[in-house]
Amino acid sequence: MIAARRRVEAGLPYPLGATWDGKGVNFALFSAHAEKVELCVFDARGRRELERIALPEYTDEVWHGYLADARPGMLYGYRVYGPYDPARGHRFNHHKLLLDPYAKALSGSLRWSDAHYGYRIGSHREDLSFDRRDNAGGMPKCVVVESAFTWGNDQRPSVPWTRTVFYEVHARGFTVAHPAVPHALRGTFAGLATSAVVGYLHDLGVTTLELLPVHAFIDDRRLVEQKLRNYWGYNSIGFFAPEPRYLLGDPNEFKTMVKHLHEAGIEVVLDVVYNHTAEGNHLGPTLSFKGIDNATYYRLAEDPRYYDDMTGTGNTLDVRHPRVLQLVTDSLRYWAEEMHVDGFRFDLAPALARENHGYARDAAFFKALAQDPVLSRVKLISEPWDVGLGGYQLGNFPPGWSEWNGKYRDTVRRFWRGDLGVLPELASRLAGSSDLFEHQGRRPRSSVNFVTVHDGFTLTDLVSYNHKHNEANHEGNRDGADDNLSWNCGAEGATGDDEIVTLRERQKRNYFATLLLSLGVPLILAGDEHGRTQRGNNNAYCQDNEISWVDWSALSPHDLALADFVKTLLRLRGGHPAFERDAFYRGAPIDASGRKDIAWIRPDGAEMENGDWGSDHRTIGFFLGARPMLFVAMNASPDDVTFTLPESHRRISWSLVLDTAIEGGVRRGVPVDAVVEYPMISRSLAVFAGSVR
Repeated sequence: MIAARRRVEAGLPYPLGATWDGKGVNFALFSAHAEKVELCVFDARGRRELERIALPEYTDEVWHGYLADARPGMLYGYRVYGPYDPARGHRFNHHKLLLDPYAKALSGSLRWSDAHYGYRIGSHREDLSFDRRDNAGGMPKCVVVESAFTWGNDQRPSVPWTRTVFYEVHARGFTVAHPAVPHALRGTFAGLATSAVVGYLHDLGVTTLELLPVHAFIDDRRLVEQKLRNYWGYNSIGFFAPEPRYLLGDPNEFKTMVKHLHEAGIEVVLDVVYNHTAEGNHLGPTLSFKGIDNATYYRLAEDPRYYDDMTGTGNTLDVRHPRVLQLVTDSLRYWAEEMHVDGFRFDLAPALARENHGYARDAAFFKALAQDPVLSRVKLISEPWDVGLGGYQLGNFPPGWSEWNGKYRDTVRRFWRGDLGVLPELASRLAGSSDLFEHQGRRPRSSVNFVTVHDGFTLTDLVSYNHKHNEANHEGNRDGADDNLSWNCGAEGATGDDEIVTLRERQKRNYFATLLLSLGVPLILAGDEHGRTQRGNNNAYCQDNEISWVDWSALSPHDLALADFVKTLLRLRGGHPAFERDAFYRGAPIDASGRKDIAWIRPDGAEMENGDWGSDHRTIGFFLGARPMLFVAMNASPDDVTFTLPESHRRISWSLVLDTAIEGGVRRGVPVDAVVEYPMISRSLAVFAGSVR
């Protein structure tokens, strides 16, 4: 038995977690149903448990104590005593070392063994049995942190929504193979902070880095046994601690990264996973929440032995409970205030807003954020679906939220694949999806438009594969979506056929041009701008290797041309008032000329009428009347089409800005002014600037 040798004082029940006050450390842990809580202190390497100290006070369901001789850097964990009674929802097991939900840093990694389970693995009684093995040797340890950091004159870029361009990045995968990042820094926050990376992002023209999960997470046991890893990070076990694998050693490296990105005018948004934890279902491990107060932290089924799983991961955090809601909002506020991040993208967000009878637009979670003086001012983005009943809630989030628009992705993919019957919905998506978002004063920025993200094909794979190829995941190619709305342009995967390669490059330019010329907030998947491929894997969540990493080593002329094309588009978007408007288009006249804010145009130059929206058309143009005027012509048909530019015979002189049929997208050395009719090859897009004669 390990005895306590330190003198412990009563301390305070707030704040939760381990708090260094300059003299000692206050420890506070919420558990409504525990009978006793022991603070476990470890040596500097986290291998030997030195002391067990019973927290002496219990106030408002918070166990707390104060150690006057504790200092930053101390490693600790908890053992929580109470009933092991899964039939009543309780899974206390003091033989298991538990992570503090409020830990600001973790040391070490999880080493899997059967000891991490509260029940006896292999027992015919399954989780109704009880395991007495000590798991501390294989657990990460919590670290008491010193929060001081010299931010200097750090200023949030506060990029307006109308100028925001998201760039979705994996903290490790973006730099692990980057030749200009020092070897020691590759795959870390420090690597993202290097001048080579920050300079690249600034030169590309994106405004806001959206990082895949960086909260502490674990690798699933099944993956480890198959020599794979949880690469994406949607397996959280701590909502305050940065993931150790992205650190060289100091948690402040995250702050340093944010500071460098802010200096370049680039925001940092975090993809956060508060809908579930890494503890899985009733047969999952006991690592933290499950052993601290299972019946409070998780939504339990009618039979409380089991979990109400609305996430597809085995469990769902119960944000209906005030203390769980507090955990989420405390975490968000910590990252916004202490770490200076600029916003959050919420994974499976409807799960956070499920009250007793399903998803609610007035859920406590939404109310808490709306009234918060800090969180109501940062960027809030939802993934507006979960796997529960009624889980698809696109367009149904409250004012102040932006939403990943999956209908935009699907419609644009169908159009450029050449599907018929797409034009009416395509027009809505290009114009900001007012059919989904125009209520309660919501604006076009409510729609986060994307064609590709981490979950699915990359852009190169979208135009190179008809089918997923996920064999490397060791799941028999059963995982991942089967319907990707993709088209391989004539061959499955890599090919040396020049005609197919040319078409694929044009299709990539089509997708980028469509995305960056649509009203709403664009999101670009990192690496798409220079041809990153996952070899047809559309669910690379477990591939921490060359399948997922951005390859910077051998960019082809096609790759470099595409990157230049994206820069051109971003400069066009950033400098044009049509994409800075903070209101939906009305199709209404904007001045005495009768010119409309947006008009939909046929190839003959006339405005589209009811009969032109039929299922047999795959060409469309749109005319933005605000000066400087723009006309965008889109031909997704397999045939060449000549577009007559609107009003070109009378009042407007048009000049070509770009054409996706041209390598690089911009015609150089050829006169392009005063265009009246413009021949477009199949599957191409062209943009024209107009001026009044």
